[in-house]
Amino acid sequence: MPIESAAGRVRWTSGAVELLLLADDTAPVRISSLRPAEVQPPSEDLAVNLVELNLTGHGRIHQPPGTRHRTYAAADGLRLVDVAEEKNAAGNEVLVVRQASSDLEVVSRIESWAGTSVLRATTEVINRGIGELTLAYLSSLALAGFGGGLRAGTRIHQARNSWCAELRWQVLSPEQAGLVSILGSGDPKDRFAATSLGSWSSAELLPMGAIETDELTWTWQIEHQGAWLWELGGLKEDLYLQVSGPTDGEHQWRQRLAPGESFTTVPVAVAVTRGGLDDGLRALTSYRRAMRRPQADHSKLPVIFNDYMNCLWGDPTADKLSPLIAAAAEAGAEYFVIDAGWYSDDSGWWDTVGAWEPSKVRFPDGLGVTIKEIQDAGLVPGLWLEPEVVGVRSEIAEQLPPDAFFWRDGRRIAETGRYHLDFRSAAVRKRMDAVVDGLIAQYGIGYFKFDYNINLPGTDALGEAPGAGLLGHNRAYLSWLDDLLDRHPGLVLESCASGGMRLDYAMLERMTLHSTSDQVELLAYAPIAAAAPSAVTPEQGAVWAYPRPVHTPEEASFALVNALLGRIHLSGRPDEMDAEQRIRVAAAVSTYKEYRSLIAQAEPFWPLGLPGWYDDQIALALVADGTALLAVWHRGEGATTVDVPLPGAWRTAEVLFPADLPTTLDLTGDRLGVGLPAGPAARLIRLQH
Repeated sequence: MPIESAAGRVRWTSGAVELLLLADDTAPVRISSLRPAEVQPPSEDLAVNLVELNLTGHGRIHQPPGTRHRTYAAADGLRLVDVAEEKNAAGNEVLVVRQASSDLEVVSRIESWAGTSVLRATTEVINRGIGELTLAYLSSLALAGFGGGLRAGTRIHQARNSWCAELRWQVLSPEQAGLVSILGSGDPKDRFAATSLGSWSSAELLPMGAIETDELTWTWQIEHQGAWLWELGGLKEDLYLQVSGPTDGEHQWRQRLAPGESFTTVPVAVAVTRGGLDDGLRALTSYRRAMRRPQADHSKLPVIFNDYMNCLWGDPTADKLSPLIAAAAEAGAEYFVIDAGWYSDDSGWWDTVGAWEPSKVRFPDGLGVTIKEIQDAGLVPGLWLEPEVVGVRSEIAEQLPPDAFFWRDGRRIAETGRYHLDFRSAAVRKRMDAVVDGLIAQYGIGYFKFDYNINLPGTDALGEAPGAGLLGHNRAYLSWLDDLLDRHPGLVLESCASGGMRLDYAMLERMTLHSTSDQVELLAYAPIAAAAPSAVTPEQGAVWAYPRPVHTPEEASFALVNALLGRIHLSGRPDEMDAEQRIRVAAAVSTYKEYRSLIAQAEPFWPLGLPGWYDDQIALALVADGTALLAVWHRGEGATTVDVPLPGAWRTAEVLFPADLPTTLDLTGDRLGVGLPAGPAARLIRLQH
């Protein structure tokens, strides 16, 4: 990957992607473009600083640009020191750009991922002065050179996210986003900003975004499970993008640096691709598979039964679990997870959690008897935990030292009956190590569902700004997960945060799989399930499949199809079903096992576009090795034929599930007509070349 440096330009080619920087003695290093190597870059006049940073007390160099994080004096004083290429521990090539001012050294690391069109960027700041400095803003990534980005053909993509309504992609024109050219008046002062507030990284928006032009698309993700920000602004007739973790203005984040101390931003990955948003999301899929921690689960894709959703609802007992265990084994599940409530004598456990010891009321003969029943049925046992909280009525809340908790203004924070634990505390890590290691040693637990059900803006327990305290905890928690998986490399960890409230690749780089939603209605889950591969690889995206005895065959099949292109989280009430209903569930699971190895390598396609929340017709395809697995959902009232444009031409099409319900298929090369009865109706179809 050669670096070409001449006449104030630095050109770095990474596979098929080319990065162009401008560097001279009169200004900070600027980024001019990031695009496929064969595509001519736009005007270099529209470059922006590679790094924007603000120090408390320094401000901006000229009239304030509204709320934009630009033109900071501290960034303006930077000058290039050197540019070099290194290879990191993962074997990836890294472009290292060093800049300095009188009291700062700033290091940008831009990492290339072989086989992808993705770069990952971080920024490190080192205090080289003699006094303390305080960072108030620091970008991880900046981009310019989109090529007339304010024109009508440009599209801005973001994904709304909320509890039980995750993964709702939206597209805006620059004008709809509030961004227009003001012609001869100079650069505008407004911006379009997307941000998270608090410790749920995707409480309102996914930590992702995209800019799509008629020719290229730039798609990014912020790899952080806490607060983040990306902003777009007009730059004459074009756009700029800046992405960061927490900031002072948005998140009460400030980072004090004593002489010699350093700070590194959260990582941001960006793909640049020809085509539209789909192409960018496929590029990120390849990157996600390359950057995450290798785990056997990602290729085996075992079927998981969990007793919570439309089932026991956090009220398990030995007697209730016994028939479920037998039914789950009969259906073909391979893991059995006891969800919330196993540790409490009654249903009022919300504000008493924290001891994580089995209830003797729920399990009078001991939890071990039920765990053995799971194992004797050929299933791997799992348990639900919420490791980052302690209930306000738990005895553990008074046994841990003060530094174990989040604090604000001298008060321990209570949020909806819970105290938030700070994983920077040695006592917290020691206790949770003992809890998890003890459950594994005593019961042979092979799966933990780590949930997270509160959202806090931060902690000032150590005298820092609240946002800095939250970031410190976030990073300590990731370190704890790393250590846990190092000790137990075969352990399966599910990330859950009231469903999809932490859909990010700081968590999913480590966690085996992710719960996509807490949505209880099968019809409403369809758009969530179909959009899930936009944010998580299909083999990590867990979707609830909860057929119940009250469902018709079409409804039960719809609930099962929801999960058949991701990870099956089987639930509902299979123990109360009749023989015909149990056969349907087992058929879905058996069919899934026939093709699941393909899911782990397949690319996602959305033939009808990324789903809208109220769409009657929805489709998702996974394509690999000459095979396409296509899920089609119909939520309309009348019978219909869904016309599905396909990625490429195909020779054969067959219904895999449900095979016993009426369906017509009309395949003509690159289009498939799927005839379905009145909704709800869903089918899983296999196409082959």
